[in-house]
Amino acid sequence: MIPASLVRATALLALCLLTLAATAQPKRVRTRGAPPRPAPVVEAPLPVAPGEQLAAAALTYFGNYECEFNEKIDIDINRKYDGYVDVRLRKSTWTMKPVLSQTGALRLEDVRGRMLMLQIANKSMLMDTQSGHRVVDNCIHQKQREAMANRKDDGDSLGIDPVKAAAVAAAQAAASAAQAASEAAQAAVVAAQAAASAASAASAASAAVSASASAATR
Repeated sequence: MIPASLVRATALLALCLLTLAATAQPKRVRTRGAPPRPAPVVEAPLPVAPGEQLAAAALTYFGNYECEFNEKIDIDINRKYDGYVDVRLRKSTWTMKPVLSQTGALRLEDVRGRMLMLQIANKSMLMDTQSGHRVVDNCIHQKQREAMANRKDDGDSLGIDPVKAAAVAAAQAAASAAQAASEAAQAAVVAAQAAASAASAASAASAAVSASASAATR
């Protein structure tokens, strides 16, 4: 026969085990949160276009170009920065800076330094300057088509007009001179304003001294 004390001790131990099992906290499962999203890349604003860049932008042929292999290029003004253009091919768009050359050709240079659109009298082409190959060639704008139809046959010439090249150089010089004159005029205005402020301050100081002297003699 089992002693009553042993039965009570066994029952008490079982009760303690049940209580511990009921009150035990389940282990928390650590869950990894979603990684923080990277901050959006803020692009630095483009430099203000100088006069010669604005003159080059005015010579850009805007609109559609029909290229080899049924490719199409579209060139439009940049809506955010004056003097810059947007070149589109398929789903890609590049912001470019127009640069006039002394030969009469127009270079549209990618602001990120990779692509180059070259515009001459009879055609345009898009090049990848990093890989060194032409992305698309023989791109013809309506104005280029008309110019080639009207010009005389000169063999293998690229169609660069020396008269236009001289006009381009003159436009560059005029634009640079105009910009320099504008900057000089602005500097003169600032100097005049500073002189006026200094004169006003001197007059106020003189009046204060006179007032002090008058008060002292009373």
